[in-house]
Amino acid sequence: MILNERDTRHEQVLSVGRQMMIAARTAPKGKGVDIIEIAMVGGDDMKVLSDKMIALAEENGMKFFLRDADNILSAECVILIGTREQAQGLNCGHCGFATCAGRTEGVPCALNSIDVGIAIGSACATAADNRVDTRVMFSAGLAAQQLDWLPGCQMVFAIPLSASSKNPFFDRKPKQETL
Repeated sequence: MILNERDTRHEQVLSVGRQMMIAARTAPKGKGVDIIEIAMVGGDDMKVLSDKMIALAEENGMKFFLRDADNILSAECVILIGTREQAQGLNCGHCGFATCAGRTEGVPCALNSIDVGIAIGSACATAADNRVDTRVMFSAGLAAQQLDWLPGCQMVFAIPLSASSKNPFFDRKPKQETL
C-alpha cells in the first residue's frame, strides 16, 4: 500500500487538534478549578466564523479582522479555548481590586485569564510538537464568543491549524479594504 501525505493531511491535522484539546483540558489551573471550555471548528462552520469576523470588522473598524477572516479559511480547523467567569475567592488583588467581592461587574478574575493562557500555551505546544502550524487569534476568538460557540465563556481565543509547506498565519499582508 502507498499512502500519500496529501491524502492524509486533513485527518492528521484534525487528530492534532484533538490532542490540543486534551492538552488544554489537562493544563495546570491556578487554583485547580476547571472552568475552561474547548471546542474544534471545522467544515462549513469555518465560513460562518469568517463571515462573523468580517461583520465585526465593519462594526469596529479593525482591519486586521478582515485579514484574519480570510486567513482562517486557509486552516484545516480552528480550536477555541475560553473560560467562564468565576471569582476564585482568593482576594489576591491581581485583578486590581482588593477583594473578590469588591470587583466591578465585568472585570474578569485574573486567575481565569491566567488559566485560559496556560491552556492556550499547552495546546500550541502540542501543535508544535507535531509540527502543525498555529497562530493564536483574538479576532476569531471574539467572533466565536459572539456566536456563543462556547456558551457562558466571557473570554475566548481561537487557534487555527495548518500543515502546508508555508505557515499561512505569518508574513501576512494587511487587507486594503476600506471600512
